[in-house]
This record gives sequence, C-alpha cells and structure tokens, in this order.
Amino acid sequence: MDRRTIFVTGGDSGIGAACVAAFGALGDRVAIGYHSDDKGAKSGADAVRQAGGEAMTLHVDVADEGSVDAAFAAIEQAWGPASVLVNSAGMNMSGVSVRDMSLDQWRRLIDTDLTGAFLTSRRFLSGRGTEPADATILQISSIHAFAVRAGGADYCAAKGGLSNLVETLAIEEAPRRIRVNAIEPGMILTPMNAKASADAAYRATLERNIPLGRAGEASEVADLAVFLASDKARYITGARIVIDGGLSLMQALGA
Repeated sequence: MDRRTIFVTGGDSGIGAACVAAFGALGDRVAIGYHSDDKGAKSGADAVRQAGGEAMTLHVDVADEGSVDAAFAAIEQAWGPASVLVNSAGMNMSGVSVRDMSLDQWRRLIDTDLTGAFLTSRRFLSGRGTEPADATILQISSIHAFAVRAGGADYCAAKGGLSNLVETLAIEEAPRRIRVNAIEPGMILTPMNAKASADAAYRATLERNIPLGRAGEASEVADLAVFLASDKARYITGARIVIDGGLSLMQALGA
C-alpha cells in the first residue's frame, strides 16, 4: 500500500487512538488531532514513528472553523492533502432528560459531534480540490444514531444527523471517487466507558445484553476503519456499519 496521509480527530484516546495505531502500523503518515490530552497524542505519534510511519500532533477544536482550518493547513504544508479523514472526536451523552437539559449542553454536544464532523469533512474536501482521486471519510458514529436512550437526546440527535450527513456526502462526492462511510459502535471499552472498563462486575451486567457476550475493543473498531479506508472496500460508500456484538438487535425484546 502506498503511504497515505491520515488525519484522525480525537486521536489522543479511545477509538481515535486505536485508529492512529492501526494506520501507523501500515506505515502511513498520521496527523493526530487532540483537544485536551497532548500526552496521549504524543504517545500515539511515538508509536507511529516506531512502526515506520510519520506523525504529527495537532491541537484542534473541531467545533471551531478557524481551528479546523489551521489543522488542515499544517497537514497540507507538511505532507500535502489528506487522503483519509477519521472523525473520532466527540462527546458522550449527558444523561440529562430533555425537560432538564440546558441549551448550552445541547449546543455543546451538537457542535462537537455533528457540526465538528461537518467542518472537518468540508475542509478535507476543499483541500483536495475537484479532480477525481481516491479518498475516504470515516465518521465514528454510534448505534445510538438509531437505537435511542433516555437521557441521550443531545447525543442521539447528533449521531442521527451524522447518518444523514454521511449519506448526503457519499452521493455528492462519489463522482470525485471520495467514499464516505459511518462506523456505528456499540459498547466499546474506552475512556467513555470508564466504569465498565474498571469494574468487571458492573461490566458483566451490561454484557449480558450483548449476544456475543462481551464488550468490544477499540482495536476492533480500528480494524474496521482500516478496512473501509483500503482498496478492499473500494465499492463501499454511504454505508453505516454496525460493530456491536449484536447489541442493537436486542432493543425490542421483552416488549
């Protein structure tokens, strides 16, 4: 595989960090976007370099247009236009019901999880110009794009909107050979699931709802991202691929 330029937002931890490691293992150039954890980003960059790839770390607020533009400009100056964008930056659901949710909370999550994906996708596309050339946008979404939860209106609305963004982009960019897909994880052991990661007994109560009997690993999501960005997936676009051990199939049982 030719060396590509990969930009992973939220690449300092969780699924994003696993994607950094997976693409770095292929010898790609990986730009690691982070918001708060520069140590996680630097650790990921070191691992990429040890695997034979190139890496840079970039502080970026995906909800801020200027910050997004600056990050892409730095990548383009060093390596040229990115060929793969992995949007993993995001916030988890608040656990607050709509009747009690502040407008600030709603806006904060929508701005990060949905508007952030719009801003980074738009800048990725403008940086590539209009001539057809193979490229990939991957949005890390969630099964909660379609399987809603009480207390998750902000998150579920953002991920539901992300589904429509993916499908629209896929149609718009197909003539330029840019494929756009969503990955929809279920329960994955990342810092967003810190309690389940640390407490085996608590985790077991949740895993009883998963047909495969266990939570997923961030590396398994990263493996899917690597596949979707590869030539082996060159006929896949506009897809929303669930990776949840069968969890979302259980939502109507007992009704």
